[in-house]
Amino acid sequence: QRVVLMDPSDDPDDILRANRSREKTFVFDMVFDHRATQEEVYVSTTKSLIGGVISGYNATIFAYGPTGAGKTYTMLGTGCEPGIYIRGLEDLFKALEATTKEMDYRVSMSYLEIYNEVIRDLLNPSSGFLDLREDPRGSTQIAGITEVSTTNAQEIMQLLMKGNKQRTQEPTPANQTSSRSHAVLQVTVTQRSRRKAAGEEVRMGKLFMVDLAGSERAAQTRNQGKRMKEGAHINRSLLALGNCINALSEKGGSRAQFVNFRDSKLTRLLKDSLGGNSRTVMIAHISPASTSFEESRMTLTYAHRARNIKTQV
Repeated sequence: QRVVLMDPSDDPDDILRANRSREKTFVFDMVFDHRATQEEVYVSTTKSLIGGVISGYNATIFAYGPTGAGKTYTMLGTGCEPGIYIRGLEDLFKALEATTKEMDYRVSMSYLEIYNEVIRDLLNPSSGFLDLREDPRGSTQIAGITEVSTTNAQEIMQLLMKGNKQRTQEPTPANQTSSRSHAVLQVTVTQRSRRKAAGEEVRMGKLFMVDLAGSERAAQTRNQGKRMKEGAHINRSLLALGNCINALSEKGGSRAQFVNFRDSKLTRLLKDSLGGNSRTVMIAHISPASTSFEESRMTLTYAHRARNIKTQV
């Protein structure tokens, strides 16, 4: 459960820093090394949340970390090593099949990306940029997004692969297939009881799976022009997310914190999953290379802070 981060710039002649301890230890609920399989990561992070979605809780899974550390691999995976998206949905359908005697269920999903602070529908890319609006109940909706209803995980797998090809990916000096946008997969499960006497009780659970774009430092990626602008937008929305996490983790403290969910489209969309009735998992990715020491340190600090959030349902 422990990550020890050693400082690579260990210079014995540096008098000023001679007596300072240069290693930092972070404690998390679960730590995986390079030997961990997709199955292990899925079972210990996400599997337990799937049952909650069926009983009406919301669940959110974040993949966070610097560019090139493997977030898209964890979430989407490859054909022979599927990631959290596919495994989670397969388990969801299995669990729903088991309740068909008593419940009618409907599963709908949408897949979108937030690129340069605008929302694009990945299942129907020709629809242009979409707006975020609030419905009368105060929940945030995306106007005009494609919702697909389906009953098996294979269909969803094909849709996701198709959607992922529409994602904005550009090579940068740091990462050949760098995702330049945040991808959000939203699965809504609606259940109705088959017994008429029970009244019209409807259970609704939402599952968000978010593959964030990699945080990047311009100096490291040597970006210019358009890539530089994208990087700034990516970092801006991640900063807004970080501010929300900070404010939420200090909420129990002495001063009441205002949580500004309106700073970016990403935080507005995920408002419920951060501060509301939701179980949230953050999977932080770091690279073991000594060149990305700063990124690793920032990522671990960020994830450590997210651990302190306690929400009141």
